[in-house]
Amino acid sequence: MSAVDQDPQPPHVLREYAMIADGERAALIGPRGDVAWMCAPRWDSDAVFSSLIGGGGTFAVTPANPRYVWGGSYLDGTLIWKSRWVTGDGIIECREALALPADPHRAVLLRRVGAISGPAVVTVALEAGAGFGNHGMTRLKCADGVWTARSGTLYVRLAGAAEATVHDGALHLRLDLPAGGGHDLVLELADEPFASGPVDVDAAWAATEHSWNNDVPQLLDTIAPDDARQSYAVLRGMTGASGAMVAAATLGMPESALEKRNYDYRYAWIRDQCYAGQSVAACGPYPLLDDAVRFVTARLLEDGPGLKPAYTVTGGRVPDESDLGLPGYPGGSAKVGNWVNEQFQLDAFGETLLLLAAAATHDRLDLENWRAAEAAVQAITDRWQEPDAGIWELNNDRWAHSRLICAAGLRAVAVHAPAAQGAPWTSLADAIVADTARDCLHPSGRWQRSPGDDRVDAALLLPALRGALPVNDPRSLATVEAVRAELGREGYVYRFSQDARPLAQAEGAFLLCGFDMAMAVHQQGHEVEAMHWFERNRASCATTGLFTEEYDVEQRQLRGNFPQAFVHAAMLEAASRLATAPKLELEYP
Repeated sequence: MSAVDQDPQPPHVLREYAMIADGERAALIGPRGDVAWMCAPRWDSDAVFSSLIGGGGTFAVTPANPRYVWGGSYLDGTLIWKSRWVTGDGIIECREALALPADPHRAVLLRRVGAISGPAVVTVALEAGAGFGNHGMTRLKCADGVWTARSGTLYVRLAGAAEATVHDGALHLRLDLPAGGGHDLVLELADEPFASGPVDVDAAWAATEHSWNNDVPQLLDTIAPDDARQSYAVLRGMTGASGAMVAAATLGMPESALEKRNYDYRYAWIRDQCYAGQSVAACGPYPLLDDAVRFVTARLLEDGPGLKPAYTVTGGRVPDESDLGLPGYPGGSAKVGNWVNEQFQLDAFGETLLLLAAAATHDRLDLENWRAAEAAVQAITDRWQEPDAGIWELNNDRWAHSRLICAAGLRAVAVHAPAAQGAPWTSLADAIVADTARDCLHPSGRWQRSPGDDRVDAALLLPALRGALPVNDPRSLATVEAVRAELGREGYVYRFSQDARPLAQAEGAFLLCGFDMAMAVHQQGHEVEAMHWFERNRASCATTGLFTEEYDVEQRQLRGNFPQAFVHAAMLEAASRLATAPKLELEYP
């Protein structure tokens, strides 16, 4: 029986996974040294290693001694991960990375095993399982110490395992390393035949380290430089050559057990891309800002008022949802595709304007980008009174957040426009705010979710933060106070009250909202309180420092897809904003 047909290793809690990525795809590394998740050749391709959701395929480097304690860390400002196992015999490390610069057709997974203290014995197992484990390895052969094979449509090549043996279609190797010794393994996965010989491993490691050092800025003017750099590295690792940034590396990670709120996030959301670009702009004119502007500009110029909420990383349509027929991550289900492909989300146009305005502040817009801004303004002009699915992608309604973010975007971009354009754009923003106040102003003076839904929503922190209305506008002050009182618990923030249940029973705390709260209270001059919100949410990460969408406060567990890019973006922006004194403007920013 092939390893693809056997029960896969059970998954771990999300906090025990590390992600390595090169912009075109990612791999999740578990504490057993197993690649539990990897899609190839690109983000939304079928997985070749999918034990995370009950599928097949494995590539594991594991201490032979079953008694070990796992740990690890990233090299500063990179997605080069270093697994570390302490055994009864010594210390073993395995440095892991997806090689840079990345090739969209070929993934190169580097693994360097080292006996740090004492001798090391590790076992290596490889069985590529393309198609979420439906295809094992075929045509296995070894020539000049390099193994080649096929798995479905993928071409497979493994160097550094000349002594491996084949059992049930999988490669197995035992490595005995003396104290201080090391060994390199290089796995290549491609959607086309290999055009050249095996990778020069030393050159690949040097190029990868050089790329990370060049791509990730120091960010010393933030309140948490190390974490800010790590978040920037995560965003860099999730952004490909097209400029597209995927929302998350995974699919099917449940937000709440057995409630089927688990989705496929391996696509580029316009809103998330804008969040990332704005967070980078808050730190400086770094390349990820240009990437976001490039991808969003292309989508706007192509689709105009028909802009979709999300796209594939190549700019294509997100596929419809379909079931993989796998067990899924415990508490979730395994579906690919996303139903967001049929939604209209008005706030995406406002966010695009905020992104383009942030880029203009750094003099990073060209004529084509300005044409995209004009297209977004026209789309808002034409569609702002239509119901939309909103930031939380729910039923269509006249969501207050969607309209107010459009007003914020109009105000922001008007600053950079000639008077003949800027004046009418500002007037449209005024009209949108007035209209929203007519049907979404709660009797208490705060903003409410929609005309027929009087609940407070943490998303309503954003309009004042982005400049839809003045910081000290009574409606802004009242909204922050309501979010603090009704949705804040133990230093975390929930999106909204879903029903009569306590907040923590309905879903996890939303980390994006926690960082937004930190920025909102800082903007109002409450610097100590802002640090409290920031530090509480900053600590709600995996052992590896990665964030998911939600955090289960009661069980202290990560919930949702992993890692979630917009949470890293919010952490990065908050780290930058909280490093400077608030301006306390009485007028629009």
